[in-house]
This record gives sequence, structure tokens and C-alpha cells, in this order.
Amino acid sequence: MLEGFHGTKTVTTKSSQWDIVTEFDKKVEKILTQGFYKAYPSHKFIGEETAAGDKSEPILTDAPTWIVDPIDGTTNFVHGFHLTCISIGLAINKEMVVGVIYNPILDEMYTASKGQGAKLNGIPIHTSKVTQLSQAMLSYEIGFARNPNIRSLIMKRVEALVSIAQGFRALGSAAITMCYVAAGSLDAYQMNGLQCWDVAAGALIISEAGGVVMNTDGSPFDVMARKLVCAGTRKLADEIVEIIKQADTL
Repeated sequence: MLEGFHGTKTVTTKSSQWDIVTEFDKKVEKILTQGFYKAYPSHKFIGEETAAGDKSEPILTDAPTWIVDPIDGTTNFVHGFHLTCISIGLAINKEMVVGVIYNPILDEMYTASKGQGAKLNGIPIHTSKVTQLSQAMLSYEIGFARNPNIRSLIMKRVEALVSIAQGFRALGSAAITMCYVAAGSLDAYQMNGLQCWDVAAGALIISEAGGVVMNTDGSPFDVMARKLVCAGTRKLADEIVEIIKQADTL
């Protein structure tokens, strides 16, 4: 991945002009796939590029399953912007039990195991204690508004959230953003449309850092649901859910 970040890349598109992939996405996923199958031959594997090649929606079963995004933040990666990473999660009985997110550009590795807390380069991390959106630094990926089918919905939510939040950021990588929530650098993150490989590892890392992860409607988090709210505190997450519900009725 470092080789590709600093060197020449071949960029192709998948579902749209902004859904891009490089040869390094495919190389990283191949290395990880082969490694997991060799070490854990009975385990299943869900990878972004494998799913794109199959042109099918991923299915999560109760079997031990590795959920991988070989390069999260591919657009950042292509443009030489340092917020890009490898994201790996392990689910057993549809519950996340291991999460690893590594940014080789900054040499930052976020890790979590169920019940064991979350760490950054081996040092424990914790979410912020902010409970009100008016005091929070919120992240939201405004770039999803390029899709005309959901543009109106996104802009209504952005207007509602940004009018209250103390700060507003869009980082271009769901996994990195979730790590920053886990470490307390960001207070909350909301996004619909993310795939399981975008959020699997990050959801566990946030939970183990003391934060809250749920579906956008406030229901318990489902890694396959593609609707995410995460925050350092339950009170802040609940406030964001209510604001979204109100914005969606406008």
C-alpha cells in the first residue's frame, strides 16, 4: 500500500465515476484473502473487491467471517491524501469480535478485541465525553450527495446537523473517521450507504473505546444495515438520531 501511495497507480471505475479502484486495492485484498484462508481454512471472507467482482450483495452468516476493506478511502489514496487505511474485522455469530484498522502512511494501528478495550499503537484509547451536539465535532461524508437519488435527503440532514454542531468535518474514509471517534478526536459520525467492510472493524473499536454505535433509526447496530450513527456518548448519539428523524420529514 505504501508503494502505491507514493508511486504511480492505475485507476478504474466500478459503479460510478467516483467509485474507483486501483490495482493496489486488489493486491492488498488478495494478500489478505490468501493469508486468512491459509491460517483459517474453515472461515468465510467478505472483501470489497471480491464483492465488486461478483456483483453480488455480501451475506453474513453465523460462521466466523473476516470482513475486509483493502484500502478504505481509495480516493484519498489516489490523490496522495494521507487519510487512507486497511480495515479488517472478524465476526462470529454475526457479532464483531476483532477489529484492526491500519494507516500505513501515518503508521497508526487501531485495534480492539471483544471485552478487551481499544488501542492505538498499543496504547488504550477512549471516546470523548461530549453529550450535546452544540459542543461536538461531527463528521459526515457530504460527497455522497453526488448521487442524485439521495442528494435531497443528505442535504436536509447536513443542514440540520451543521446548524447545531460546533464543528463539521468530512475525512473521506469511514474507517479512519470511526477511529477518530474512538480516540476522542471526533465526537460523532453519521452516514447511510456504507458497506459492511467500511464499518465492521470501526464499530468494534468505538464500542471497546467506550462509545456507542447504532443504526440511524436508533435501533441496535447491524453491520449489514448500511445506516450508521456512532458517538462518544449515548446521549449525543440519541440527539443525532432525533435530529435526523426530524430532518427526514421535511
